[in-house]
Amino acid sequence: QCNPVKNFRYVVSTYQLSSEVMEDKQTPLQLPPQKDGMLDILPHAASTDKGPRSRLSSAAPGHTKLGIVKTSSNDSLQPLTSDAEIDDGSMNNETLTEIVTFPHLSNDAPTSPKQTAYHVQSDGEDEERATAKSFPRSTSPASAAQRNRGAVYQKVGEEGVCQMHRFSLYETASRYYLVGGDVVDRKFRILKIDRTSDSGDLSIAEDDIVYTKKEMNQLLNTVDDGNKASGGLKLKCSTWGLLGFIRFTGAYYMLVITKRSQVAMIGGHYIYQVDGTELVSLTMSSSSRFKVDRDAEEARFIGILNNLDLSRSFYFSYSYDITRTLQHNILRERQAMRQGNADSSLKHQNSMFVWNHHLLDPASEALKNTYDWCLPILHGFVDQATLSVYGRTVHVTIIARRSRFFAGARFLKRGANDLGYVANDVETEQIVSEMLTTSFHAPGPELYSNPNYTSYVQHRGSIPLYWTQDSTGVSPKPDIELNLVDPFYGAAALHFDNLFERYGAPIFVLNLVKSRERTPRESILLREYGNAISYLNQFLPVDKKIHYKAWDMSRASKSRDQDVIGTLESIAEDVMIRTGFFRNGTYESGELSMQNGVTRTNCIDCLDRTNAAQFVIGKRALGHQLHALGIISDTSIDYDTDAVNLFTHMYHDHGDTIAIQYGGSHLVNTMETYRKINQWTSHSRDMVESFKRYYNNSFLDKQRQEAYNLFLGNYRFVQGQPMLWDLSTDYYLHHTDPRSWSGQMRKSYIQWFTPEHLDGPAMPQDTKTQVHLARKPLGYFDEYWLEYYRPLALSSFQKMFSYKMNSTLRYIPFKSTKEGKYDLSPFRVRDGHENASPDKGQQRKGITIADPEKQISEEQEAQSVPQSKRALPAWLQSQLGEQTPPQHSILKDSNAESKECSSQAEVTKEKKAFKDKSAVTQWTLDQFVINSLNPSVADTEAHEYQRYISHPLNLPLVITADVPPNPSLEFLGYINSISADAVDCMHSTEDELADYAGFLDIGEDPLTVTEADTAKKRYKAYRQWVKGKSLFKQRVDP
Repeated sequence: QCNPVKNFRYVVSTYQLSSEVMEDKQTPLQLPPQKDGMLDILPHAASTDKGPRSRLSSAAPGHTKLGIVKTSSNDSLQPLTSDAEIDDGSMNNETLTEIVTFPHLSNDAPTSPKQTAYHVQSDGEDEERATAKSFPRSTSPASAAQRNRGAVYQKVGEEGVCQMHRFSLYETASRYYLVGGDVVDRKFRILKIDRTSDSGDLSIAEDDIVYTKKEMNQLLNTVDDGNKASGGLKLKCSTWGLLGFIRFTGAYYMLVITKRSQVAMIGGHYIYQVDGTELVSLTMSSSSRFKVDRDAEEARFIGILNNLDLSRSFYFSYSYDITRTLQHNILRERQAMRQGNADSSLKHQNSMFVWNHHLLDPASEALKNTYDWCLPILHGFVDQATLSVYGRTVHVTIIARRSRFFAGARFLKRGANDLGYVANDVETEQIVSEMLTTSFHAPGPELYSNPNYTSYVQHRGSIPLYWTQDSTGVSPKPDIELNLVDPFYGAAALHFDNLFERYGAPIFVLNLVKSRERTPRESILLREYGNAISYLNQFLPVDKKIHYKAWDMSRASKSRDQDVIGTLESIAEDVMIRTGFFRNGTYESGELSMQNGVTRTNCIDCLDRTNAAQFVIGKRALGHQLHALGIISDTSIDYDTDAVNLFTHMYHDHGDTIAIQYGGSHLVNTMETYRKINQWTSHSRDMVESFKRYYNNSFLDKQRQEAYNLFLGNYRFVQGQPMLWDLSTDYYLHHTDPRSWSGQMRKSYIQWFTPEHLDGPAMPQDTKTQVHLARKPLGYFDEYWLEYYRPLALSSFQKMFSYKMNSTLRYIPFKSTKEGKYDLSPFRVRDGHENASPDKGQQRKGITIADPEKQISEEQEAQSVPQSKRALPAWLQSQLGEQTPPQHSILKDSNAESKECSSQAEVTKEKKAFKDKSAVTQWTLDQFVINSLNPSVADTEAHEYQRYISHPLNLPLVITADVPPNPSLEFLGYINSISADAVDCMHSTEDELADYAGFLDIGEDPLTVTEADTAKKRYKAYRQWVKGKSLFKQRVDP
């Protein structure tokens, strides 16, 4: 609804109205305060008083945002359209028309729209800057602190969740003070770190009191006054979070996050990527007598740590546990509600995916509330995009979690260690949610019961056997060695027991290694892996056995008679039937479903083939998830649709990121390779990526492995022990010491699994909240309202992450939709030749050089066309019924030759005068494919072919010049075609007649060559062969 109030009008998005406030009956709906007789709507206001006014765009996802557009008092109330004017508040009141350019579908991120004056003024920034703002200190008299001495302070946990989002680090001569504030800058806490303690100790004092901004300002001023003699209190830096503490040979260091960026939003909780870090030493300044000299060993350790780029593919969240799956998080929260607990979710993170676990150990020993100050970070991949389905907004999120156990580079970490952890262990989860409401909560309120959230989890990892590859040689594919043959397959047993614990049963194993090779490499592991599965299965219950599927995907992709995608699609459907997927909800509504089991996919590297197989399985799961949400009527989605294209690009980025982390380069074989639609230009790219992978594996992986071992705590400095760079191998850093388990009881070789793990997760049927928690407001359990909607914060749509998120709407020209020529459904197959005219299907007979002057005029006309039309891809233009723009080539269609007969002479002259011969050979690949798929035969060619097939097979031997009785038309045509002059010219010499007679003279045994025959010409090669010259090396006379 739009109600004019004074000189303002309120514009409410045409998308769904979020109903979180109305759903929570226990939280009263509070209207914002009024200013000057009008409602003061501060959250996500679309404009300021002086800056440009924002307009609502139909590309914005479906979240409730209130925009304010200022107009004059004489303006009438009009709805905003896609061509809405932008009032910049200037004196001229000029209208800025924004021409949106739509990007091509590609693996790269979509290009940003063309910059206008509006975009320049809005700066194009995020809702929050990449760097954090420091605490706003202000000097106050000492008497103010004295008057506040008797105030009653709030303790931590008294009002539920209070998560700090930004920090300011202050320093004095002897201490660090870390001040943390919540997302709305209302609650603050402080942490004191001692800088004068011994080098091996970490002295931290945690204050449990929650301060207001005024109280925190007074406290800092008091500290500043007490340290005036030594320089006072100074701001060191502003950070977004604390990653922990680490020490090498001397004192501790503190690792903090200095830059971040938003990458996803789940349930109103943001996920951020680490863009910058800083290592702060906890020792005294250089002028202090407590200064500890940093020796060469300390500096070398810091250099090794700097080899690990923490600004790439490391993620964190303040209020959502990204180390766990959505199913596990919802299950834990609902169990906690049932038991009467309301703890922070970060306390229950999965340590397997916490990459700063080594840095959090000292903090856990020194702090009572470790995760109130320190943030666990995830290494892997996070991406999010939007599907727009006729106004319904669906978020697709991909989260890949890389295990910190047995982590390393490609050839340096293969197989499994003795604890069952495998190399390149990555858990991939895809979350599909319809954004009717933002939070995890359902109306009622039913806490953590929103039925619009679904997820599906997959797993990849190296083959769980003891095998390695020696990369010290020059071979890009070293030989595979089975280092230890375990008849009981202990490593595989521990690995699958861990999978049962994490995902339940059944486990579907998809093995994609090669089965037939000239030199056995991968096939060695194929047989051994199959034997391991057969051994482990004989002890499992019948309904819990491991389902094993071995398929040579590499051989199938090179074969012309095998359908790689079709085979993977059938496997994916079988997987979905066995494991299912998670959908939140309640038992009463029948919407709740759980995923029990997981698909484990592997090839030799778990990169190219594995990513393609996981994409097909994820695509099938996406269809089931959208069907469960009521978006589509079927459970399958066709290829070449906007939805699948967007999903393909996300999985390509996912595969590229995982490949860079493990192999050092991007994917070599993408989905286009296995769909057999890749262009010939991709071969050069594949060669470059293969060379980059070989180079990184040969020269850079050792440095990267040392950084991993140091950051993850696999290596810890001990006085008298070898240095990290002196170790010849890191085998003993990733395997347990035999002395630690030699005296322990070994696990049974028959009962190798834990029976409780086979049951899998199950949602309790009784999920009612305890009475003492039912009276609490929603903010006591979940801070999503403050974190996502940000009350008391001024922002605009262009700065919101949800507005800027990649979406299928970015590929649609909105102006063309008014004519009804374009199907807005993201599930419509985009065929580039749907509306092609029949003339385009005919084969071009020839090539004609275009007129240069005419070409220049055509280019000028093309430049006059709006950019939004010229930037459309070919498949999109076919949907709009537009003609494909001419290619930038000098080749011209031969059909134009029949229409311009009068200019043939001029074209011929241009062809002769054209000096660039290489230009004549240019030909577009698209036209070649069209001609190949749409062959045509001219009438003359068809008549000639008809004459050929009607030619008599048996012709009578011509022995006379007389015309035989009843001659065939073919014979008469041949006789009449021979002129008399040609007959008169036919004569033979005596030598030719003698040779002809010799050929006709055949002996009784024609296969026997006599001495009289050796002089004949036909036996010349035979004579040379008798003399010893090879028949294959003789020159053949024409």
